[in-house]
Amino acid sequence: MKIEEVRKLSVEELRSKITDARDELMKLRFQQVSGQLTDTSRLRLLRRDVARMETVVKEAELSIVEGDV
Repeated sequence: MKIEEVRKLSVEELRSKITDARDELMKLRFQQVSGQLTDTSRLRLLRRDVARMETVVKEAELSIVEGDV
């Protein structure tokens, strides 16, 4: 997911997507440990997507706080 796509989503949608991505990441980790995972690059991409989404959520939270001050 590209950063432009992430910035277009609302905070609630991002939190939902973060939860879904973390669940998928956990499943992929289990597959990797058990030797069933063939596409290991998906782990890296998913971790980066989660980080992007969390960054945008944090930016939104900070902009709300700074707007009140």
